[in-house]
This record gives sequence, C-alpha cells and structure tokens, in this order.
Amino acid sequence: MVLEGSSEALCPPPSLELRPSCNKSQPSPPLGSSSQPHDGVFPEDKEPVKYGELIVLGHNGSLANGDKGRRRSRLALYKRPKANGVKPDVIHNVSTPLVSKALSNKSQHSISYTLSRSHSVIVEYTHDTNTDMFQIGRSTESMIDFVVTDTAGSSSGQGGGAAGEGGGGGQSAQSTISRYACRIMCERSAPYTARIYAAGFDSSKNIFLGERAAKWRTSDGLMDGLTTNGVLVMHPAGEFVSEPAPGVWREISVCGNVFALRETRSAQQRGKLVENESNTLQDGSLIDLCGATLLWRTPAGLRHTPTLKQLESLRQELNAARPQCPVGFNTLAFPSLAQREIVDKKQPWVYVNCGHVHGYHNWGYRKEKGPAGHGGTAPASTGERECPMCRRVGPYVPLWLGCEGGLYLDAGPPTHAFCPCGHVCSEKTVVGWSQIPLPHGTHAFHAACPFCGTWLTGEQGHIKLIFQGPVD
Repeated sequence: MVLEGSSEALCPPPSLELRPSCNKSQPSPPLGSSSQPHDGVFPEDKEPVKYGELIVLGHNGSLANGDKGRRRSRLALYKRPKANGVKPDVIHNVSTPLVSKALSNKSQHSISYTLSRSHSVIVEYTHDTNTDMFQIGRSTESMIDFVVTDTAGSSSGQGGGAAGEGGGGGQSAQSTISRYACRIMCERSAPYTARIYAAGFDSSKNIFLGERAAKWRTSDGLMDGLTTNGVLVMHPAGEFVSEPAPGVWREISVCGNVFALRETRSAQQRGKLVENESNTLQDGSLIDLCGATLLWRTPAGLRHTPTLKQLESLRQELNAARPQCPVGFNTLAFPSLAQREIVDKKQPWVYVNCGHVHGYHNWGYRKEKGPAGHGGTAPASTGERECPMCRRVGPYVPLWLGCEGGLYLDAGPPTHAFCPCGHVCSEKTVVGWSQIPLPHGTHAFHAACPFCGTWLTGEQGHIKLIFQGPVD
C-alpha cells in the first residue's frame, strides 16, 4: 500500500516488505501451502476442530449476571469456517500528519508506532490463510471475540460461590483491562499451535501505540512494543495435569516476543528479552490482563477434568454418604451446583484451620478476636470460631463444590477445600493452585482460589476435610 496513493507519503528509509516475521519463533508459512477443502462450511459428519478453551479465574463456572453471548466465564475457540488471521507485510515510515490518513483504511490491518511528534512507523498486516485470530478485551465491539471484565478478588473470605463480575457500567470506566487487550493466533493445521500477542485490533483494524507507550526498534530493523498495563503469561514448568508446578511470569509484546517483567506494571522501560521462551500457549498457561486472569486448557488437557455431569455425580456421592454434624447429628448435604450464593440450611460448614466439617451453629465465637460490633446471629464467614472437636480457633465458613471443571487438575474425589473460602475439589487441584502466585495490582503476587479469586491463607492454603459419618 502506498499512503494516499503517492510515494511521496513515505519518508526515508522507504517502505520495506517484511520478509521475517515480527516473532522469530513463528516463521510465516508460504501462502497457499495449506489447502482448506472445508473453507466456508464444515461437513455435517465432521465436528469442527477445537483449538482450546479460555477460562476466567474467579467465577466458578458462570458470571454473576449470567453468561451472555461473548461475555461469559468460559469460551471455546473453534476452527473458523474461513481463516481470518493476519501477518506482518510492509513497513512504512511516515510523518505524523499522515498517520491519521494512513490508518483510515478500514480494510487493512495495521500497527502504528508513534516515535515522535514528527515521525511514526506503520506496519501493514496482510491476510494469512493459515491462521485464525481471536481477540480478547473489555470492549463489546464486534471485533472482540471474548469480552472480559474485571474479576472481583479479595484478601478475605467470601460466602458466595463466585466473585462478583465487574461488568457494571460504572466499573468499566475504572477498569485496568484494555478494551483491546490481546489476540490469540491459532494455526489451522495440526498440531493447531496457539500463540498469544499483546494488543488487539480496534474497529478500524488498527493497533495504535502512542508516544508514551514502551516501543523500540528490534535488531533486524522492525518494530515492537508493550501495552500500557501489559499482558503477562505464565507457562507451567511441567505437564499441567501430571506434575503441576508454576513457571515464571513473563510479559508478551505486541509482536509476540517474551520479556522479563517490568519494574512495575506500566513502567516505560521494558524488561530483558527472554530468547529461549516463546508465546506458544500450553495446557495450563495463564494469561493476566491486569484485572482478570485467564487459564488456557487444551482439548487433551480437558479430557482429564470432570464434566458438569461428573461433578453432579460427585456431589450426589458426597450426599449419599450422609455426612453428619458431629455436634447436632443432623445430616448434611451439598447444595445443587446451580445454587452458589444462598446458604442452604443443610449445607456443610468447615473450620478452615482444622478441617472438621459441621452443620451451621450459632455459637463458638471468640469475640475478642472477631471484628468489633459483630452480632452473634450474623453469618459466620467472618470472625473467629472455636472448633468444638479440637478447640482450634479460626474462620468458620460454608463449603461450596467447585463448579468449573476446567479448573480441576484431575477428576479425583472432592476431599479438600481452599482456605479461607471453602471451595471444595480434589487434593491434586488444591495442591496445584496453592503453589501458583497470581498477579495482584501493579507488582504484587499472591496465591488465590481459582473458583472465587479469594487470597489463600494458612500454611498451605488448603485443608483436608474431616467428615463425620452417620451414627446409625
């Protein structure tokens, strides 16, 4: 493309065709090398290819206001009927007054890097028949495939099964999630590799990095940059389902290169380039958008997790064992998976410092340790309680079954709970997640319950549940 139909729009050095890709780890295959016999319509006897699924941490299977359209807690990425991927093509050096005209071509994807008031670099992107592009961000515009809003996490326990969704109109203005946060490019041929890049294209198919954004020329003469609050990625150190262990948090650039973290989230000085790591997503990769954290699960990894039907079966097995309160001797029962905020009268409660499971009772407060003004009849998810079985003092909270199967590391029995929120799942799942530091604020990290986002407390962040069986 020649800007405004004239070669005079280009400043020296002249426009260059980008033979190398922005991302060295992702060479662009030659056009036409992958034939797509089913472009347009998938045959009825063949299921579409699923690249993977994105799960937003802290919502336990559904947003507080319900999953609606592109605004949901979990999204599966499928092979598109027709490729919509793009790849870098031509670079232009232009004077800034011409930038707005250059970016007005809504049929052309491009990234604009403003270097100074008088100089910008525009990188044109061309159609790539070998990839599918999926965009994630806070914007509800049509080019965003997955609308993500801030997840309400806290450092104290929450009685409900899911953290509140920050999707209200008032909170959107204060959100730290970018409207066009990131994009994922999936190869349309096996092994269907998925790669993540910071920033997404807006309604004019542009990505604009202003004068104050962190940006630079690469060693091969190309451009790269970081978004304001950054896109952080952590790949698991091993196999996510077999030997879960946290990796190292990194920052992903606009061109998909990997960098060490900046000093603070929005610092203008980039971290050091990490050449031996890539932006390729693995099963268990975490993506942090500064306000919400997403988990990437591959189809192979999801085969090890329980389905909603299996979770319901596990719930029924727990209730069929007829656990009883060791003090009141009343039979306890986990509520249905759909009931996530209202505490049922038969619901089991736990002392999170020891794991003894009881029915709800309105005594045992240690008022001198509890918050001032806490009445004896108030919900006991706050304040200190003394376990009547072992006399250990600590929080006393209702138990909730983790409803988002994609967050499980296996389909084992729900024998453990996160502290202090009381979300119940398998032992492998609580052990794995309690080791993962999740970003919080501009430079802090803290392990949190993946089902509700509550910060974990205690030595391990989880507890083994001790049930009392029926006395008859």
